Amino acid sequence: MRRFLGRVLPGLLTALWAWGAQAQGYPSRPIRLIVPIAPGSVTDVILRAASPELSRRLGQPVVVENRAGANGIVGAQACAQAAPDGYTFCAVYHATMSFNPLQFERLPYNPADFVPVTNLFLLTEVLVASAVLPVRSVEELRGYAASHPLAFGTLGGGSLQELLVQWLNTQWSVGITGVPYRGGGPIALAVSANEIQLGNMGVGNFLGQIAAGTVRPLAVTTTRRSPLLPDVPTFAEAGLGGFPSRGWWGLVAPAGTPPEAVSRMNAEVVDLFGEPGFAALLGRQGVQPQAGTPEEFKAFMAEDRTGAEALIRLSSQPRAEYRPAN
Repeated sequence: MRRFLGRVLPGLLTALWAWGAQAQGYPSRPIRLIVPIAPGSVTDVILRAASPELSRRLGQPVVVENRAGANGIVGAQACAQAAPDGYTFCAVYHATMSFNPLQFERLPYNPADFVPVTNLFLLTEVLVASAVLPVRSVEELRGYAASHPLAFGTLGGGSLQELLVQWLNTQWSVGITGVPYRGGGPIALAVSANEIQLGNMGVGNFLGQIAAGTVRPLAVTTTRRSPLLPDVPTFAEAGLGGFPSRGWWGLVAPAGTPPEAVSRMNAEVVDLFGEPGFAALLGRQGVQPQAGTPEEFKAFMAEDRTGAEALIRLSSQPRAEYRPAN
């Protein structure tokens, strides 16, 4: 027995030491954070603010990489195809994990391609109209849409905005047209310039335009009025209570990512989102922090998928084949 231990124990101790050194040494190089939406959008602004803080905590640069387009599909595909080595993390949202898999055939990714890290935040979204339009309420918008062509900024086919457009068209018997953009920032600019007349994105995208008077807020999607827009009614108050909407963003990693990398990133994000200063920044962007455990995020996404199924039935949205842009 002593001879056996004398031969095996040194090797075992060496292996344990190497494993411990590797775990303690993570991360040892820059980390990529894929954001599937255009620069300047609320989520991009928040994650770019988080990037230097996470870099300081992790001891390595956390580099934001925007991979916008196709309702989050471009970014999700890049994430699914990344090496599961702990050096790629990815922002996902309701479209990525709930709506796209239910609406598109032959997606270039599957929700099972990712492991949950943490929920990030819930969005306060606001329905806005160009200030050029002679409407100051949802009811006035409904009357105006009955006799005027209107364009609505979306994130592409299958997006929550496209579902809202179809739902409004069905409920109001109108013909609002969805126009795809790569993020909330571009949509806000387009509504402000009256290139399109309507949008419904995170409230932080529109605060500058609302203050400037080029965009008019009509209703917020939350169950209570937003402190940022206390005079703006909720969807329910404005007569849109039949549309179940809950926008959210979270963080995942490619399936097979080492558990110690997932655990480390989760701990740093949860700690950062709990800091008063960063929480205040989130509040200014009109979002509600929701950082928690990977297990909590997994359960949250399962519940959200159920809600997405109900919304798709309400909007009568047929399942389509996904075809990437050339």
